[in-house]
Amino acid sequence: MLRTKVRPALLLAALAPLALGLAACKKDEPGASGGATASATPLPTVAAPAGKTWADDVVQTPEGGYRMGNPDAAIKIVEYGSLTCPHCGELSEKGSATIRDQWVASGRVSYEFRHFVRDALDLTLGLMASCGGPQTYFGQVEQVFANQKSIFDGLQGKDAQMQAAMKASDAQRFTAIADVAGLPQFFAARGIPAAQAKTCLANTKLAEQMAKNTTDQGSQYQIEGTPTFLVNGDKIGTSTWEELKARIEGMGVR
Repeated sequence: MLRTKVRPALLLAALAPLALGLAACKKDEPGASGGATASATPLPTVAAPAGKTWADDVVQTPEGGYRMGNPDAAIKIVEYGSLTCPHCGELSEKGSATIRDQWVASGRVSYEFRHFVRDALDLTLGLMASCGGPQTYFGQVEQVFANQKSIFDGLQGKDAQMQAAMKASDAQRFTAIADVAGLPQFFAARGIPAAQAKTCLANTKLAEQMAKNTTDQGSQYQIEGTPTFLVNGDKIGTSTWEELKARIEGMGVR
């Protein structure tokens, strides 16, 4: 599996003057902080606005993430995840339907995904996933995770092409990386036209902001691996679906 890490010299060329903290994709030890208190009484559900479901309520947050659900939900989950992290992909495969269709739909939980950049391909995927705006963001992220292996497989034997793409000009770098990985075709099949994708990939301002968010928030919350979760503002050691599910159910969502 190809893992194109952003080397410091290339990073400065791509995202100057920012420094990008690269976190590992790993499973943290459970129970780091913010322990949950089990609730014997299920939390009451909250009706969505007329004609909508809470899963339709998606906004971009000041922290640069995308939040789905009731903004006043009793339980607020934030995931720091990477689109090139297999553990994040596994969690999405196992848990995204439950999070969306049960937890968020009940109005008791809001779920926010904050993109934590690990490598150049990850950043490129983040630009593409956000290309359609808030209403398509979670669908695009789920599609990336569901097809993560095929994306990686498509990069086998393309190390030289990827390194050449990394050396492209600032305005062309992410377009070049996307072309090597076949991302324009992947996202075109999922509703992002090629012309729109090209514009999104040239958005170096957004790329810089994503890198800065990773550095700043990674330091703030001491994020060392993905996926890392905040629940009601507390960092927890949970990094598997089974652990997260048990914690949230223990807080009254069941």
